[in-house]
Amino acid sequence: MFCRRNPTSMLAIALLALLLGSRAVADPISIHIDGLTKELETAVRENLELQQYVERDTHPTELRRLTERGDEEIRRALEPYGYYHAEVTSSLEQSNGGLRAEYRVRLGERVIVRNSRVTVTGPGGEQPAVRRAIESFAPAVGAPLDHGLYEDSKARITAALQTRGYFDEQLERHRVAVTRATHSATIDLAWQSGDRYRIGSVRFSDAQFPDSFLQRYAPWDPNALYDIEELLQLQQRLVDADYFSTVSVQPALEERADGHVPVNVLLIPAKRTIYSASAFVSTDAGPGVRLGIERRWLNRRGHKIGGQAEYSTRVEGYSAYYRIPRPAKQSRLYSFAGGYRDEQTDSSRSRLARLSAIESIDDWHGYARTLGLQYLNGDFTIADEQRSSGLLYAEANLGRKRANDLVFPSDGLSVSYTARLAAEPLLSDTSLVQLRADAKWIGSLSERARLILRTSVGALQAANFNALPPELRFFAGGDRSIRGFDYQQIGERNATGGVIGGRYLAVVSGEIEYYFLEKWGVAMFVDAGDAFSSRVNANVGTGLGLRWRSPVGIVRVDVGVPVATDLTDKGWRIHLMIGPDL
Repeated sequence: MFCRRNPTSMLAIALLALLLGSRAVADPISIHIDGLTKELETAVRENLELQQYVERDTHPTELRRLTERGDEEIRRALEPYGYYHAEVTSSLEQSNGGLRAEYRVRLGERVIVRNSRVTVTGPGGEQPAVRRAIESFAPAVGAPLDHGLYEDSKARITAALQTRGYFDEQLERHRVAVTRATHSATIDLAWQSGDRYRIGSVRFSDAQFPDSFLQRYAPWDPNALYDIEELLQLQQRLVDADYFSTVSVQPALEERADGHVPVNVLLIPAKRTIYSASAFVSTDAGPGVRLGIERRWLNRRGHKIGGQAEYSTRVEGYSAYYRIPRPAKQSRLYSFAGGYRDEQTDSSRSRLARLSAIESIDDWHGYARTLGLQYLNGDFTIADEQRSSGLLYAEANLGRKRANDLVFPSDGLSVSYTARLAAEPLLSDTSLVQLRADAKWIGSLSERARLILRTSVGALQAANFNALPPELRFFAGGDRSIRGFDYQQIGERNATGGVIGGRYLAVVSGEIEYYFLEKWGVAMFVDAGDAFSSRVNANVGTGLGLRWRSPVGIVRVDVGVPVATDLTDKGWRIHLMIGPDL
């Protein structure tokens, strides 16, 4: 008697037994590599096939094969870093209920670049950006061969050519020859730049304005040579115009022809009317709120209109404006505004209406420039003396800012120069000549410390000083002046001892910040100066502060105390400020 077995069933049983057997002998594996830096070990593991099996159940036979193959994989992974003579030994052993693959690496002598020839022929080779990319090519002669640096340097030269309009550039020769016997390498690279393209037509899409208006934002002359910086400047101008939620400026490289490349500009309109509301706090103005409304564009010429209301414990103000942009290679903005402001300080109270007409230029010989006329009219009280005044004056301002980081600079400078001029017969109760300069510098002392220096100086001449409202006199003291003193506490005094402001201003400040955590720091400061008309007095305040890099800007809390002054009030004061450094 016999049983006939189904061949299919027998095959299934055999496969099942094989699978079960495989799982029964599968062991986890760990990989250890000795003799490498952290950077090299990371690169090696990325190229080691065995690394992919650390989390898998794999038969020991397969793991042994992969371990042995890893010797060659490690040697190949080290070659891009200049190690062409690395020696690798490996072993696979039982360890703590699993398998341990161990590689011991001896790097050997590193290959050094002995010769390097990098050239760009054609007109593109004379471009300063291309020359800089060639001169900074790495690895240089005498340096270890590093294929990563080599590829990065090669890409920088190509990018320097293309961003200057050499879109037909060709890499005609690229060779790295390694001589293992002498541990040396030779680099040989040669580009042909081709001719430089010019900027062609600019095509705007999805915009709410006619092309004739938008074309005026282009900063280049017609038929200008292509430069990516020109396109970036166009993009920034359109962003700054505040008409669009999205601005994308791209060269249409696939459409380049006859030495010209078109430019496509995608514009998506922003919300036309915006409302704003914000709270603020400072020890100069006290806590308060601001409300605003703006119509981003009234018509197809981009005119804007808006208004703002401000209310705090010391200030109540209302204003409205109408703005007319004049985009061009040197863009202008014309602003017409009117408002009313009621402000009270420890030394004065003013209720003034203001009208203004101002022309602004963003880039005038490297400065932001404003020219305009201002008219002030209203009542004010200084040192218990009540007066009223009207003043029409011309005003000019030059300002410049630079910073390596707009939010938290470690290298930055801000300067501002202001001049005002009024003539008594022209709607003014007194003639006036006033000059003022402000500067602030920020520098790095270490990775965690900053030095901040600040100064303000000013002078004025007026036929009738008493006719000047507080806004046009000089005072000192407060958060952004001399800490340790109240806002506008320092100034020339009248016969009864009341502060009336001065004809001259001189303030200096020095501050050191140290950040003991990424967002938290402490500060130590010394401020000094005076607002005076005849004799200068040195008013000095010093103190300590706390800094917090918050999501809405740097929060500064300072405790200042007068250490040199002829004032009788010498108590300590808290100063609170929120906002950017420059």
